[in-house]
Amino acid sequence: MNEIDALLHENRKFPPPDSFRKSAHVSDPEIYERATADPEGFWAEQANTLEWFKKWDTVLEWTPPHAKWFVGGKLNVSVNCVDRHIKTARRNKAALIWEGEPGDRRTLTYWDLYVEVQRFANVLKKLGVKRGDRVAIYMPLIPEVVIAMLACTRIGAAHSVVFGGFSPDSLSDRINDAKCKVLITADGGYRRGAIVPLKRNADKAIENCPTIEHVVVVQRRPGSAGDEAFADMKEGRDHWWHRLMHDVAADCEPEKMDAEDVLYILYTSGTTGKPKGIVHTTGGYLTAVAATTKLVFDLKDDDVFWCTADVGWVTGHSYLVYGPLANGATCLMYEGAPDWPEKDRFWALCERYGVTILYTAPTAIRAFMKWGDKWPAEHDLSRLRLLGSVGEPINPEAWMWYQDKIGGKRCPIVDTWWQTETGAIAITPLPGLTETKPGSATTPFPGFAATLLDAKANEIDVGGGLLAVTKPYPSMLRTIWGDDERYVQTYFSKWPNRPDLYFPGDGAKRDDDGYFWILGRVDDVLNVAGHRIGTMEVESALVEHPAVAEAAVVGRTHDLKGQALAAFVTVREGFAHSPELGQELRDFVAQKIGAIARPDDILFSADLPKTRSGKIMRRLLRDIAEGRALGDMTTLADPNVVAALKEQYEANEG
Repeated sequence: MNEIDALLHENRKFPPPDSFRKSAHVSDPEIYERATADPEGFWAEQANTLEWFKKWDTVLEWTPPHAKWFVGGKLNVSVNCVDRHIKTARRNKAALIWEGEPGDRRTLTYWDLYVEVQRFANVLKKLGVKRGDRVAIYMPLIPEVVIAMLACTRIGAAHSVVFGGFSPDSLSDRINDAKCKVLITADGGYRRGAIVPLKRNADKAIENCPTIEHVVVVQRRPGSAGDEAFADMKEGRDHWWHRLMHDVAADCEPEKMDAEDVLYILYTSGTTGKPKGIVHTTGGYLTAVAATTKLVFDLKDDDVFWCTADVGWVTGHSYLVYGPLANGATCLMYEGAPDWPEKDRFWALCERYGVTILYTAPTAIRAFMKWGDKWPAEHDLSRLRLLGSVGEPINPEAWMWYQDKIGGKRCPIVDTWWQTETGAIAITPLPGLTETKPGSATTPFPGFAATLLDAKANEIDVGGGLLAVTKPYPSMLRTIWGDDERYVQTYFSKWPNRPDLYFPGDGAKRDDDGYFWILGRVDDVLNVAGHRIGTMEVESALVEHPAVAEAAVVGRTHDLKGQALAAFVTVREGFAHSPELGQELRDFVAQKIGAIARPDDILFSADLPKTRSGKIMRRLLRDIAEGRALGDMTTLADPNVVAALKEQYEANEG
């Protein structure tokens, strides 16, 4: 029996272009057979591409639900991301090409990183940070954030990066949970022309953080009356980054870390409200992010790789910092908003720096669609050779727009599914091998084992069900910091007496070709008149309509059907919303999917409320649809939008 009804059918297929396939790292399907026959052998082969002080004794120890990878192995992440490259021709290759929102620019070579990372590692040591300590990082997207992360790895301290858009309360919660010793921040960062007052927020946060002994502050803003102009510095506790860096040697011996030593903690929101500290360890994590960066993005030495994510999210950790740098790549970093000062900023950056690989989120792609085709059309995007999508399922129409308007119909698209918890890409096409379908993440990466199950753990070959990970993965989370019981309960208790099955919380469908189509969180599956409908499919149908830029579908209580569908819709430039368009959209969905999925309510909005990471706030929309309170306002990108939506809904209810 299907747990979720699969309603939307997408038949378009895109094989890899011959020119791409010929030079791709992977173009032979035997990689899947090899990895399936001997997953441990496959991962050992990937781990061998890294530099180890001591090779492992055992590839995997698996006592469900706890895994250890490369047991007995010793390595250092900064050595793999920096030191090993300076012994080669990459020594003077650009590692980071950075542009700030105001337009300031810097380029750091691998040699520059080598020097800066060691100096900052010595700064941390001078401030009393030891192996095993935790360091909090609360910074804009500037090169120093990468240097700080790598410096932590060099001395064996675990970092906890907190997104610079989070509030002081969110920061103090995360610092206290991990008992961080040092906080690294900046006097500010730029976002849409305004200053984000990071130091002021940090000061407020650490009023309640007894474990913080020192605060290091990067001077991001140019000082007018000396460099203390924009930050209140507390004597003895607060230190300017540039002053500390003057007084230390550029030579710091790397710690020999055990493969299972904690590399970092990254907090992700929990259903109970208390954030979960996801723990990633050193050897397995680096192995999987290095392998997926090379094979999923077909990374070559002359590529310019741009992952647009902030380092406050796992995507930034894995595919802006650790995966690309382990491979010796050139990475673009951009500090600010995609629509500042104009809506073509991303395309101007792609043209200016000759970006060849672009990895961004469906939320951004749908925003670009809404803004109109003229913005990318004004720029030369011909250097792009591969596009990627990450963060949530991508609607087929957004996929097609991305392929056409950004990729010029020549670039393969890798639509990737993974999570903070998996650490690395898990379900994805391999661009020189996989025939892609718009909206499908296709098949598991070699060595990753996923399937679809029903509530009783029976496998579903074709149709909708619950996504399950059936074997351990090197970069999987090891626990929740300080709360292993919550780790077991959250991820390994969905199917009774099966502690070997990891449940990511997502529903999916599998088609006749064995391709996975992620339907979103199981919480977002609605029960409408006995049918289990995934909101993702209804949203995809709505976005296929030429007037629609973005849609979010939630359920509200209905006396007869159990749940009714309420669709929040933003329209593209050049379209006006009207009752007639609302009716047209309801009919359009019924025609595309079936009458059962026809939305009861269409609510037009200038924008959709989103979290700091760009995910649509469905809980809030449900509350609006039900006429309830608005929920947690602190993470809203634009609270006024929600108020407008609520008023509209109330007006409709009359």
